[in-house]
Amino acid sequence: MKQQIISGSQAKKIILHAAGLAKPGQFGKGIEAVYKLIDHLGFVQIDTNNVVERAHHHAIASRVPDYKPEWIDELLADGHIFEFFTYGAGYIPMHEYRFSLPVKESFLSRRKPLTPPEISLIKKILDRIARDGPLMVKDIDNDTPVASSGWWDWRPAKVALERLFLDGSLMCTRNKNFHKIYDLPINLIAGDIDTAMPGPEEYARHTIRRSLQSLGIANAKDIAWRANFVKDNKVKTELEKMAAEGEVCPVSIEGLNTAPLYMLPAYKSKKITLSDDAFILSPFDTLNVHRHRLKDFFNFDYQIECFVPQAKRIYGYFSLPVLIGDAFVARMDSKADRKQRVLTIHNLHFEAVKLSPSMTDKMVEAIKRFANFNQCREVVISKSNNKQLLKAIRDGLR
Repeated sequence: MKQQIISGSQAKKIILHAAGLAKPGQFGKGIEAVYKLIDHLGFVQIDTNNVVERAHHHAIASRVPDYKPEWIDELLADGHIFEFFTYGAGYIPMHEYRFSLPVKESFLSRRKPLTPPEISLIKKILDRIARDGPLMVKDIDNDTPVASSGWWDWRPAKVALERLFLDGSLMCTRNKNFHKIYDLPINLIAGDIDTAMPGPEEYARHTIRRSLQSLGIANAKDIAWRANFVKDNKVKTELEKMAAEGEVCPVSIEGLNTAPLYMLPAYKSKKITLSDDAFILSPFDTLNVHRHRLKDFFNFDYQIECFVPQAKRIYGYFSLPVLIGDAFVARMDSKADRKQRVLTIHNLHFEAVKLSPSMTDKMVEAIKRFANFNQCREVVISKSNNKQLLKAIRDGLR
């Protein structure tokens, strides 16, 4: 298929539209919009860090106005979504359950042979869940600690439950404290859900379509990232076939030298208009997972610094990117104190982008929404690299 050449501006529009960030409420409002968003992205990453609201809730709230975190629990309970892995742990539409099976098979194939005590414990756990229903780690008594074998000093029951979760013998939901509740798949998967194992080619093509639908434009390595846990996946081979067949479109960006890029053909003629609204994004947002894409397409050099030693941090422990239109304009190192109802922005760092009064107002509104989403009534900004903009933001927040 002939390579499509597009401008950098159009590339950013495609990427943001694919990420669900072309405008607020791109998928509507309410719990139906949450499902539409997850179904479109195919995967919303879970992270346990709760310095601010957890990543999956944050990513959804960035896109669904007036989002309520309990909607995820409802979608899980109703069997519309489930939790498992692509490149990390996250929520996946239940109708795509079968495409989690190659990942589970791969986890199982990598597992070391179990010892007789481990086999016995696993059998007891499965028998108990089948007899008594779902359980949590704390529900298992007489669980004598053993030396760690690389599972972070987890109790044997936790190790066994996670092994059963990873190989597909168990699934999980979550309680209000975000603790896993393990259950048998037969109790969580509706009878009309296809549970047939896809072949390697079918799985690879599903991965390609899913990646491009959420990334918009991507190279082969980033497309294959969703198949990261599947050994010997055929994503690269099938990508070349799909390009030859016209199902994906090779694309290059004017003035940008990258590895070969691809997009879905629907974007060749799609008219996209971006709003000028501000979005405060999670570090684990689908837009931010591949840092080199932010640098290549948006000239934004970003790194989440909670994984960086404190002495080497530049912007702060949990710095959140701020997007307005097609430009990243700031990053805010944030912490929500839900008991005191205070959102503290330790460092509000503005990028080298000129902010108009209108853009500043949009940023103020986004910060207010973010504080409210984090159950905070007050916003405190400790420092900034731009005194004039800091004053304007503080005045707006008053």
